[in-house]
Parts: sequence; C-alpha cells; structure tokens
Amino acid sequence: MTARVPSVSSSTLRAVVARVCGCLLPILVGALCCVEAWGHAGGHTGYASITVNGRQVRYSLQLSSVSVPPAIADQMKLGQEGLVPDLEPLLAVVHSHIRLTNDGTPCEAGPGAVVPPPPEIANITLIVDFVCAGRIENLKIRDDLPDILGADYHTLAHVAWPGGSQQFAFAPDNREAVVTVDAPPEAARGAGSFFPMGVEHILTGYDHLLFLLALMLRGGNLWSLLKIVTAFTIAHSITLALAALDIVTLPSRLVEATIALSIAYVAAENLFLRKAASHRWAVSFLFGLVHGFGFSSVLRNLGLPREGLIWSLLNFNLGVETGQAAAILVALPALIWIRRSKWENRVITVLSAIVLVVGLVLFVDRAVL
Repeated sequence: MTARVPSVSSSTLRAVVARVCGCLLPILVGALCCVEAWGHAGGHTGYASITVNGRQVRYSLQLSSVSVPPAIADQMKLGQEGLVPDLEPLLAVVHSHIRLTNDGTPCEAGPGAVVPPPPEIANITLIVDFVCAGRIENLKIRDDLPDILGADYHTLAHVAWPGGSQQFAFAPDNREAVVTVDAPPEAARGAGSFFPMGVEHILTGYDHLLFLLALMLRGGNLWSLLKIVTAFTIAHSITLALAALDIVTLPSRLVEATIALSIAYVAAENLFLRKAASHRWAVSFLFGLVHGFGFSSVLRNLGLPREGLIWSLLNFNLGVETGQAAAILVALPALIWIRRSKWENRVITVLSAIVLVVGLVLFVDRAVL
C-alpha cells in the first residue's frame, strides 16, 4: 500500500512563506539596529603623549574625529561640504578639561596648536604646552574630557621624562594620576589602571561576547564548556601579547572582519551541526587567535615603550579574563536552564539564527562597506 502525500495548496504555501519571512524580518531589522547602536556604544579612545622637560610639559592628544560630539562638530564645521573645518573649538576643550599641577601649583597652558587630519585618516592631533612654576617633581594630571566627549570616552596616556616613563588609562571614574618625575623609573607604576580598561573592553565588546555565546549554546556539558573557554583564553592571550609587542601584526580591517565571520560561522555550526561540541574547543582556539589581535588594538595604538607595555599588557589581559569570567558566570545559569527545558532545541535555534544574522551583517559592514 502506497502512502499518499497530502497536497499543499498554493495559498497555504504562500501563508507559510509569509509567516517565515515575518519571523525573520524582525530578526534582520533588529540585528541591523543593534549593529548600528553597538557601533556607537563601544567607547571612544584618545591617545595622549605627555613629555616632561624641566619646567615644561608638552601635552599631545590624538583624537578620532568620530569622538567629537555633535555640538562641537557643528561649531568645527566637520563634514560640512565646501567648508574648511575650524579646529579651535576642540583645542578649547583640551584647554578647559586638562589640568596639570606641580606639587599643588597649577601649570599655565599656552595657546596650543592643532594638526589637521590628512585626507585618508580621521585623526586630529591637539598640542598644548604647559609651563609650571618650578622644576617638575610631582606632576598631577587631571583629565575631565569625558564631561565633553561622553561617558564612554577614555584617554590612554604615555608620560615620559628624561630617565623614565609611565602609562595610565584615564576614564570617567579614574580621572587623576600623579607622576613622580625624579623617582627611578618603575614600569609597573600606572599599569594597574589598565586592569579596569580590560574588564570594560570585554564587557562592552559585543562581538567578543556574541562569539562566546554562540560557542556556549551547543558547548555540551560543563567539562566541554571548560575546554572551550580555556582554549579561547589561551589563544587570545597569545596573540594579544604578540600583537601588543609588535612581534606579529595584522591589518585592523582584516581582523575585525574575521571576528565577525567567526561569530557567523559558530552560529551556523549550531544550526546545521548537531555534534558541534566534539570539536568546539578547536574552533574556539582557532578563532580565539584572531580575537586576540582585536584585543591588542587598544595597547598598540598607544605606542608604549616595551618595558611599560609588558606590565600594562599583563594588567589589561587580566582585566579581559576577569570580565570574560564574569560574563560566563552570568550566562551559565540561563544555559543550564535551557539544557534542562523541553524547548532546548527551539531556543538554541532561534538564538543561533539571530547571532548568525548579526555576524553576517557585521562581516559585510567591516569587509565590504
């Protein structure tokens, strides 16, 4: 006896297609909106070079034009066709929000200068020379730029003087640093400020967190999850060190596009390979190498000397690992609940589909646009 396959009318088929499209369209639109929002929520970073020589201090800040808030950008005529940008309003921001004192006595800021960005690079360099009342011994640096440039703004600073140097990471909740100029150089001093930056970098790095989420969705049991996380940690620690020390470097565009592709790939595995957990630690390690190059961009852009960079690197990486562990601990109870629920496959499928779409949109944005 031959079983009859029930026929499907064209109207029913159209209804099914419409329903599927109706489900996928909000996912796609949501992904595009999230990418747009996240692209502006990851934080802006300025790179300051502070040189001390006798009674004088040269403060040089390299700032991306995308960090300039709209109100100041309008004053500067940034992006306005046919108009030459006026960079003085941005220089005024540095004058009013960077304070230097020597043993409690304020240092006087000079008029300053602005180096406009070349056509192919959107970086502006602002230079202000400070003069202190006496020979500089205990220099206090106060950075209030987040009040103007936003709560997600940071300044990575390299302070140098004859015979020594230090590195600091200024943030909205860490605005002051004191440099003892006549003290013997100690590479470890100031490096501790990179720990909270490492924590924030991973917790606001939505692409890294999406990758971890995709890995863990079909990561198997706790032992498998431990292998996956350990492989990712070892891999990104290796390339973070290699890139930050300028031993191995890759183009930023290639790194960012590959990170997006890694998100899409792992999400696709979740959808089409039911036994992905058996080799997931290897996938985690392979793509973790690429994510390490992404982590390194913050430290490499600062151009730190090798002695200070090693300590800054250790503290930054420790911060990354701490933030990563916190994110995993928050996600773990939800993953355990999913494993024990009767909707496990449906939940994993829906979440993986969303992550896949976001990964593909990110890849197109970073590799093509």
